[in-house]
Amino acid sequence: MTPTAPLAPKDLKVGQAVLAGDDAEPKIGNALPIKNVPPGVPVHNVELHPGGGGRLIRSAGAAATIAAKEGNYAIVNLPSGEIRKLHINCYCTIGQIGNIEHSAIALGKAGRSRWLGHRPKVRGMAMNPVAHPMGGGEGRAGGGREPVSPWGKLAKGGKTRNRRKVSSRFIIRRRPKVR
Repeated sequence: MTPTAPLAPKDLKVGQAVLAGDDAEPKIGNALPIKNVPPGVPVHNVELHPGGGGRLIRSAGAAATIAAKEGNYAIVNLPSGEIRKLHINCYCTIGQIGNIEHSAIALGKAGRSRWLGHRPKVRGMAMNPVAHPMGGGEGRAGGGREPVSPWGKLAKGGKTRNRRKVSSRFIIRRRPKVR
């Protein structure tokens, strides 16, 4: 597993003590198992499996809420709108992740995007027919077919999640469709 940068919750002060463990109280920045977190409290950096390390809710400004607990599982409302069951021994960190305005930053120029490691993308329609199924045509042709990948697979509307995935049984409600 590659090391990642630490996540700073919103409203965490410099010099504030941060605790982790079963006996930590549910205050901002503390990490504790879901079983010790009261329902309705915002959490982030949640484990999918006990001891597996934080996997969910790690982006700027994100937070999930624990809706209920039943047996060995807690029902968690994720920021995407998905509702899923997680084991109550999975650790999570209390609070919403800071840097909420991250999505409002305008890069301003192509070079700044390159500094972040993003390379330019050439549209399939702008390529020659030998390089892409949607390439070619005289002038600004419409492509002549539905949007596809360079290998001819349909590019829009197809589900990408494996239906036989073991963790699918823990999803109570999938995220809503975006139109």
